[in-house]
Amino acid sequence: MTTKDWGAIYKEMGAKPVVNATGSVTLLGGSTPVPEVKAAMDAADSAYIPLIELEQVAGDHIAEMLGVPAAYVTSGAGSALTLATAAFMAGTDDDKVQQLPDTTGMPNEILIQKRQRYWYDRCLELAGAKLVEIGDENGTSEEDLRNAINEKTAAVHYVVYEQKPTDPNVLTLEQVIEITHAAGKPVSVDAAGQVYPLENFGKYIKMGADFQCIAAKYMGAPHSTGFALGTKEVIDAISRHSFVGYEGRRIRGIGRPQKIDRQEIMGVVAAVKRWLTLNHEDRLSFAESQSQAILKPLQGIPGVRAELNTNIMGHQPFGAIVALDPDIVGFTNDDLVEKLRDGEPSIWARVSLDAPQIELHVFGMGEGEPELVGNAIAALVKG
Repeated sequence: MTTKDWGAIYKEMGAKPVVNATGSVTLLGGSTPVPEVKAAMDAADSAYIPLIELEQVAGDHIAEMLGVPAAYVTSGAGSALTLATAAFMAGTDDDKVQQLPDTTGMPNEILIQKRQRYWYDRCLELAGAKLVEIGDENGTSEEDLRNAINEKTAAVHYVVYEQKPTDPNVLTLEQVIEITHAAGKPVSVDAAGQVYPLENFGKYIKMGADFQCIAAKYMGAPHSTGFALGTKEVIDAISRHSFVGYEGRRIRGIGRPQKIDRQEIMGVVAAVKRWLTLNHEDRLSFAESQSQAILKPLQGIPGVRAELNTNIMGHQPFGAIVALDPDIVGFTNDDLVEKLRDGEPSIWARVSLDAPQIELHVFGMGEGEPELVGNAIAALVKG
């Protein structure tokens, strides 16, 4: 890991490369394309192609592989959320497409349960929509949802984290779909990280949702890629709001800045194909062995709790959980994060938002880096 070539391209410009112990986070670059994806992207260089056509055939291939009606490649899952919101509000009316983000005369409210508010729901507002909370901190009832849906409602949004414990105070997706569709409105699902188990990969459309997003970076595609899944009507509307609609149809939609190139589109197709045929037992076994390599030097150190994260669902399997007793070690979890970041090489980790512990992920680690991280932590806590 600590070869002279590691991060050399950054060092030459005076920038400092880091060891990524945080995972597939945008802050650090998100992903490293796998060889199959790089090969597809290189092959895409051989010719130009109208991107309206490429988006259509690529989406058809992805939809067929996943068994859903339609798909569309976007510049990340966040882009898919924004384009879907535009589609829910303006549909395929070219005049309305060009009117956004001015939503005058359109349904422009996206309903979301209060307890489901999250960091990335901001993407839903970028096309001009207004987020409207239903329920309160104590939960949401079916009656709350029924009463909230009106002529201003563009869609009801739902976020899925299957790897986390079910919140009993939140309406289930099944309840949301039933109530929302009965009122004649669409359901949007953020399932950006739900790529494993494979039965979860696209299942929310099969359950009846009208749209869901996925971040392709989790499958070895470029960090800047994702895709939308949905009904043919929603995906058609998304295409009209997208950058190719802007250029190919000369309709000035809000999606123009969210451009994606032909190489990335083909990379996403290759990533999906690989993911569906990959030996996931081997993938998980490797991630577990990397995680155990972090933990090995941390066992038996006073004041240090170091244990395996046993989750295999979603996009970041396994990992290590580390928590310090400051009365014994002499500093806190937050202090450890800073000490790791200030080290050489710099190791980036972060304290969990859900518990007083550091969650280390191996998603972004290369050869020898898990051992380096474990040894660095051990050296710091031993003083």
